[in-house]
Formats: sequence, structure tokens, C-alpha cells
Amino acid sequence: MLQMFALRRFQWQPRLPATVLAAVWATLAVLGGLALARLSLLTSGEILAGLLVGAAALWEPALGLGLALAVGVTRAYLAAARPDLPDLGQMLLGLALAGWAARSLAQRRIVIPRSGLLVLLGVYVGVSLLSLLPTLSASIELGLKEIIKWGEMGAILVLVASEAERGRLRWVIAAVLLAGLAQGLIGLWQYQFRGHGPINFLILGNHYRAYGTFEQPNPYAGFLGLVWPIAAGLAWAYLMQARQTRRAAPALAAAGLAALAAVMAAGLYVSFSRGAWLGAAAAILAMVAVLPRQVWLGVLLVGLGLGLGWVLAINNLLPASLTTRLAQVGDFVNVTDVTGIEITGDNFAIVERLAHWQAAEGMVRDYPWLGVGVGNYEVAYPQYSLLNWPLALGHAHMIYLNVLAESGLVGLAAYSVLWLSVIALTMRTIGRAHGPARGLAVGLLGAWVHLGAHQIVDDLYVNNIPLTIGALLGVLYVLSQKNSHDD
Repeated sequence: MLQMFALRRFQWQPRLPATVLAAVWATLAVLGGLALARLSLLTSGEILAGLLVGAAALWEPALGLGLALAVGVTRAYLAAARPDLPDLGQMLLGLALAGWAARSLAQRRIVIPRSGLLVLLGVYVGVSLLSLLPTLSASIELGLKEIIKWGEMGAILVLVASEAERGRLRWVIAAVLLAGLAQGLIGLWQYQFRGHGPINFLILGNHYRAYGTFEQPNPYAGFLGLVWPIAAGLAWAYLMQARQTRRAAPALAAAGLAALAAVMAAGLYVSFSRGAWLGAAAAILAMVAVLPRQVWLGVLLVGLGLGLGWVLAINNLLPASLTTRLAQVGDFVNVTDVTGIEITGDNFAIVERLAHWQAAEGMVRDYPWLGVGVGNYEVAYPQYSLLNWPLALGHAHMIYLNVLAESGLVGLAAYSVLWLSVIALTMRTIGRAHGPARGLAVGLLGAWVHLGAHQIVDDLYVNNIPLTIGALLGVLYVLSQKNSHDD
């Protein structure tokens, strides 16, 4: 399905006089100068600094996107520290897209890839819009906010594809990796050295669960789960290249990327997010399975890995911090009704999730086909909440159940087709790519597998994580196109 659109592009070549653009810029400059003259020196300095960054983002859209990816993940922290600030990640993304549009208009050439990924994203967005119709109580505002996330993913895919033609793909990948490195380092500091933090994050005596700038460990670990496989896949590819060429440069690149992956994986571990641990384990197995080009060897390696894990577990050789944290995971499948279950400090987090799962199941029973409306789980929750759980968490804490509750069977089908197609395209790209491109594709597979596994117990489309997902989808599109042309 995806390849039906892979080799064609839609081009629109409007004719806009250069004098009109010049007049617009001149008018904006005059109005801006008049506005700054009426403000304090400090405020004017902040605005001028913002204008310089904004101008850079407009002039170089890849830079704007990179800044959006790096700053976007600080959304929760900035909202708590400076509630007066707007969402800087969204602003920078808007500037990057505006810069891309302006350049396209100036060149009289707008190129939009006819990618199957965009088609399937459009289908899911269409179904999401449709889900807002059946229930009059649905919040259109909340629904549109959720839909905008998916629209932004598509826009970022287009932006990455366009910037890749200008040789900017490495900029995007570097921005993703640097954002992951920064979050990993912050999380390790929070766990090891901070010495204070939210009391409910306290773990292992005087340590605190890492949460980065996300203000919550689970989305923090989910973000790292998307990024560390990229560094690991590239590290493996450069290591293989160093072995073949006996050159120092690929070896140094492999060492640096391996260090990046290690820092991010360590940050993920000290988040003590069980969902992220599940996602990381699944990502490792998936990546190991596809590293060798021989299928049988990949299956053998996965089998050996699972066997080793089982031996370590039954002989109590795994870290106590890991086994203790995972001891209650069985409650997710053993408990079917939490109405009368005794709530303790140990089982609170799991029972809370199960209570929200039951509420979502009630929504599905009443609205099986199109759900209660995309983004409206929290609105519908009071009608389905259990006795001891009156407060909604914003989502069902399982993406598949959440999609089913909000957009019904039709929405879940569209969502599933989208992500299965993404994985299929990634596998096809892995089979055709060579060198660092193949390592990057392997890393993308790890990212998608982590996303799918982690979201069995969570929803990671929060705190501007969709910006990173959109960038990685754009990287996948560029890789698939390159290798299709190579064929």
C-alpha cells in the first residue's frame, strides 16, 4: 500500500511577486520596532533574543525543527516553572513550517511527498474527526487538540522530506540524539545527586525516580525509549564499518554513539517505569532479531537472549531493584475487577490503571463503533468511573484501549493499520539498506517496537513527544525513498 505513493510527488508552483513579500517584511519590521519602543529594557531584550531565534528558525527550517524537538520536551517543566510562557516547542515548529512555506513560495515550488504514511495518517485523522459526531457531549476543543497532534506528525514528515533534499537530514537526527542525551543526563542527576524531589518519586531509600523535564517518569522514559535505539543502531552500523575498513573515524563514531545510547538507556532504567522497561526489552529483542541478514541467525540470537534472561531470573541473579519493581506486574492480568480490591501503597499505581481500563471498557460497550470522541476520555470518565477512583488521569493508560474508547472499532482499525504499515515499511527498508542507513533503520524499528510495547500500559502522545515521532517518521520516509531509488 505504502509503495503505491512512494515514487510520485505533488508539486504546486504558485507565482507570488517578490515585491509583495518585501512589503510584508517591511511592514512587520516597522510594527515590531514600534512595539519594542514601548516595553522595558529587560522585556525588549527577551523579545529581541526570541526574534533572533525565530528568524534563524524561519531562515533555516531544519534548525527550527531541531530547536522544536529539543525545547518541546521541556513543555511540562516550563509550564510548572513559568506558566506565563507559551508552548515554545509548538512556536518553534510553527516558525520552521512557516520558513519552509516561505522558501517554497519564493522558489515557486511546493513539493509534498505522496507517501502512504501521509495517506494513512490522513485516514486516521478523518476517522478521529468522525468520532466527534455521534456524542453531543463530546468536547470539540479537546478533540481538535488531539487531532492537531497527528496533523503535526504529517507536517513534520513533509518538512523532514523537504529538508533532506537540501542535505539537512543529519541535522534532524543530531537534534533528536542531543535532546535524548540532555534528558538522559538530567535524569541521572535527578536519581543520583538531587537529594530531593516529589515524595511519590522516592525509591530505593534516598533516590528519586528520574523524570527529566517531563515532570513524570513514564513519559520521560517513553521519550528515551524512542531515541536510544537510534543511537544504538547507528553505533552498531559504524562498528561494522570500522571492522571492514580498519579506519579510525567509524570506530570513533561507533564509540560516541554507543556512549549516547548508554546514557539514555541508563536514564530510562532509573526512571523505574515498568512500561518503559517492557518497551526497552521488546526493542532490544526486535533489533537483535534483524541485525543479521540471515533470519535464522536473528531468531537464534533472540532465543539465546530469552533463555539467558530466564536463567538469570530463576537463579535470582537479576538486580534486586529490577525484580522488586516487576514483582506486581502479574496483577495486570490476574485482576479482572478492581471494584472491591484492597488498595495499598504497593499496588496503588497498578490498581489505578486497572480502574481506568474498566472505565474505558464501559465506554466501548456504549459506543463500540466510533467511541466517545477522540480526546474525550476525560470528559466521559465521570459516567464510567469506579467508586474509589473519581479523578480521571486524562487517558486510559493503555493506548489501544484508549483509542478504542475514544474512536471505537473504526478508529482502532485505522490506528492499527497505520502502525503495522510503519513497521512493514521499516522492515522493508532494513532489508534493502546498507551501512549506517541500515543501522538507522534498525534503530527506527526499535523505536516503533518500544512505542507499541510501552503503550500497553500508557499513552505517550503527550508533552510534545509526537514532534519526535513525526521527525522519526520523516527519517523513515527518506530512508525508504533512498533505497527504493537504489533498487
